[in-house]
Amino acid sequence: MPHVISDECIKCGACEAQCPVGAISEGDDKYVISDDCIDCGACAAQCPVSAISEG
Repeated sequence: MPHVISDECIKCGACEAQCPVGAISEGDDKYVISDDCIDCGACAAQCPVSAISEG
């Protein structure tokens, strides 16, 4: 199951830049992670507000 981004997301884009498979994109209210996520955790380590967790 892919990681998920909570409503705490501040849309800074740090996670998108870290995704090695391009599974993160900007949504309307927050960034979103697609099913292409490989659960590497690189995005979660970069999130300044800890808005990313394991699904």
